[in-house]
Amino acid sequence: MPRYFCRLRLAVASLMAALATSGSSDAAQTSTASQSSGSPTTVVIDAGHGGHDRGGIPGQTIAEKVMTLDVAQRLRNVLSASGYRVVMTRDSDVFVPLPTRVSIANSYRNAIFVCIHFNATQRAGAGGIETYFYSRGSLPLASAIHNYVVGGAPSSNRGVRRRGYYVLRRTNIPAVLVECGFLTNPTEAAYAQTASYRQKLAEEIAAGVRARNSVASDSFIDQTKVARSERHKSKRSHKKSARKKKSSSKPAGSEARSASIHRES
Repeated sequence: MPRYFCRLRLAVASLMAALATSGSSDAAQTSTASQSSGSPTTVVIDAGHGGHDRGGIPGQTIAEKVMTLDVAQRLRNVLSASGYRVVMTRDSDVFVPLPTRVSIANSYRNAIFVCIHFNATQRAGAGGIETYFYSRGSLPLASAIHNYVVGGAPSSNRGVRRRGYYVLRRTNIPAVLVECGFLTNPTEAAYAQTASYRQKLAEEIAAGVRARNSVASDSFIDQTKVARSERHKSKRSHKKSARKKKSSSKPAGSEARSASIHRES
């Protein structure tokens, strides 16, 4: 009898040891899986303009703020269904200052920032899709989103551009600004006013977000240098105009008209 109990105790001890080893292995595998998957990427979606800021240019029929919010909300739905954590800088027709938008974006780790806009100009024939970025770390995201949106839109390709817009320059995470076409172009405006097209834009932007690490980065137009050059040229012209104004014998009205034409050009 004692020998039987001895064997029983040994069998129980062996079983407990096996269970303990198995439990440790399962826990280790769970921990490894958790570390490899990481937390889901947060996408901060910024619908341009809002509230008193309609966007676009004076006299523009279609309010840009309405179009950007609709695309942003559709993009939120598509990304949420794909498992992304989504944060909206605005989810209704309210005005959100640019520093607040940037602050929201910078408050999240493992995040990217996607700003939705539509273009506008006095020239009705202007059209196309363009995507902006500022930091080098944002170029892959800009390239991926741009390639997908251009591929799915019946608009011309205006390229990927580097520009120091506030919401791009001040964010600490990969950030892009997508111009989804010209609301002052009759054809593109007609597309933008259909729900099916706005849904298509949202789906293509989402595809670019998902493929941001697998699409080759595009060459880009560096407009930061152009912008600086234009500012310097404007300052030089202003100083030159001021010097001429002091030494010129022309009537003041003529000088004012000349300066006005120069600024508009």
